[in-house]
Amino acid sequence: MNVKTSKQAMIFAAGLGTRLKPLTDTMPKALVCVGGKTLLEHVVERLKGAGFEHIVVNVHHFSGMIVDYLRRNNDFGIDIRVSDETPALLDTGGGIKHAASLFDSDMPVLIHNVDIFSDINLTELYCAGMASDATLLVSRRTTSRYLLFDDDMTLVGWTNVETGEVRSPYAGLDVSKCRMYAFSGIHVFSPRLFSLMDTFPDKFGIMDFYLKICDKIRIRGMVKDGLRLMDVGKTDILSDAEAFLSQCNADGNN
Repeated sequence: MNVKTSKQAMIFAAGLGTRLKPLTDTMPKALVCVGGKTLLEHVVERLKGAGFEHIVVNVHHFSGMIVDYLRRNNDFGIDIRVSDETPALLDTGGGIKHAASLFDSDMPVLIHNVDIFSDINLTELYCAGMASDATLLVSRRTTSRYLLFDDDMTLVGWTNVETGEVRSPYAGLDVSKCRMYAFSGIHVFSPRLFSLMDTFPDKFGIMDFYLKICDKIRIRGMVKDGLRLMDVGKTDILSDAEAFLSQCNADGNN
């Protein structure tokens, strides 16, 4: 029996891209260009350069344009499969669940938003993800919403520091004793978790899923001090994205 060892990933490309209007009135967010290349091509190239040979791309908004784009570019020379969410947008957790049959069951999946650029070494993150049920890339970035970890960097909850809201399966969790980090939108997901999604609806957020089951499985945080990360999902940031990418590429992080 052949054992599959190729690295696999999923790119979230199904979003409506409302923050990129009016560009996304006529195209999907994934096909917005930065530096002469689409957001989708930038992420695919990063993954391909890090040795990922199998990528699933989910589609919804102008889905046919993404499918045609991939076909015209011969799937960039790797195995790219499309998870079609055209009838209904399924959110991040539902999107992963819907794509389950497109993955190789024995290998982790690196999940990457199409509108996130970073300097993270994707190979290092993927290898770290082998040891847990899920591994979340986090940093000390200032935000209002933080993931909460214990001293072993195991996920125990989430908080909004502006509202004081806390979400955790652990009753009476003391936030002051937790390590607080910002989530990057990049994580490694084990296919072992698909069976735990059976009780979830078709549409749900992946963080809702993680927070509900983090007391039952091992979800770890991987801290990247000095992580350079850019959310290019807004039109006023696009002009800075090319310079950001050039610096990241110069550093050669895969």
